Amino acid sequence: MNQAKAQQLIDLNPNCAYAALLRTAQDSMKETPPEIKIGSTVRVHVKIREGERERVQVFEGTVIARRGSGISETFTVRRLSYGVGVERVFPLHSPNVVKVDIVRLGRVRRAKLYYLRGRVGKAAKVRQKIG
Repeated sequence: MNQAKAQQLIDLNPNCAYAALLRTAQDSMKETPPEIKIGSTVRVHVKIREGERERVQVFEGTVIARRGSGISETFTVRRLSYGVGVERVFPLHSPNVVKVDIVRLGRVRRAKLYYLRGRVGKAAKVRQKIG
């Protein structure tokens, strides 16, 4: 649901439970979400809590999927770690995702790159977008 439609529903009946849910979702969405494209190599900075301490951990890999919309939008990042494929799903609007750096833009012709799961080495590379 887009922002205008959500605002229209809130204005129509501001006391209903669904309007309260929409207001909460709007408040917790990021003002400027990062421009993440499929096939891009990204560096995701994530907050990790270990007991009392809180630190930022970096996860770098290729974006293989995006799904959802609004507050529930997520993106999946895949990387190889010691020869084993590791995938993490990050909520786009989560407060635990501190920032997303785009390292390299990829040139792909698919919306989902699940075929990379079966590939290793150079076959798992995504062509770089130039310009």
